[in-house]
Amino acid sequence: MTPQPAQLEALVAIAEHGSFESAARVLHVTASAISQRIRALETIAGQVLVSRTTPCRPTPAGEAYVRLGRQTRLLYDEARLEVDDAEHVVSLPVAVNADSLATWFREVLSTAAGWDGVALRLRVEDQAYSAGLLRSGDVLAAVTSEPTPVQGCAVEPVGVLRYGAAATPAFVERWRRGRGMDWERMPVLVFNEKDTLQHDVLAARGVTPRTIHQVPTSTDFHEAARRGLGWCLVPEPQLLPDLDAGRLVRLPGRDQLNRVDVPLYWQRWRLDSPALGRLTAAVHEAARGQLR
Repeated sequence: MTPQPAQLEALVAIAEHGSFESAARVLHVTASAISQRIRALETIAGQVLVSRTTPCRPTPAGEAYVRLGRQTRLLYDEARLEVDDAEHVVSLPVAVNADSLATWFREVLSTAAGWDGVALRLRVEDQAYSAGLLRSGDVLAAVTSEPTPVQGCAVEPVGVLRYGAAATPAFVERWRRGRGMDWERMPVLVFNEKDTLQHDVLAARGVTPRTIHQVPTSTDFHEAARRGLGWCLVPEPQLLPDLDAGRLVRLPGRDQLNRVDVPLYWQRWRLDSPALGRLTAAVHEAARGQLR
């Protein structure tokens, strides 16, 4: 038997809203109807697809059907937009890391501003973790550092985002020790618990920092560095203008230890989707302009 669109729609609604009751409200049916659809879909799959917890969550097998449901919804949305509903909107959920969103990916937003009938839904996630959102079906495309394609996805390199270790001139003078820096004692900035870039630089020196400031938004993270709260790795598109203006300076030391290159990839579902294809083209165009 083949899953029916209404069954897949019910599963996606549960995954997005966390309960059978909430899914029923969103789809304007009864909770009993949702239960019947899920039981029928589980019969087809031959296994449990939803963990009846609080909140409800798809099982690993259920995640595969959630992906199928979202793919089906995208294709239906595009068909309606093209054929019979000029007011219909196609939703494109995408994962992008904060540094990309604050720099080169903004050109994608400028391009998308001219599209009718398309709504971007961006999820901010570290590039090392965004592939997980593809696996779960939460997004249909992602900027990621994972070169191995997620099952059902195509992967394409987009370029390298280079980071340089930097701080304010006053900060560097405060923590300078001879021709180097007091790497152990001087405060360091990190974005969140998933941000390991600064620790990679310190590990190359065999150093564990004493003071770690956490600033979990990209704009404020950059601003914290410019205000002298600590040193950090700054993406080149943000760093180079600050160097020219004298707001930041590179930390002294060997360049190869004070920079990190992060290869970025674009992973997307393998779907013949005009909206997804247009988004992919915009991503490559933006990357060519700003990434190495």
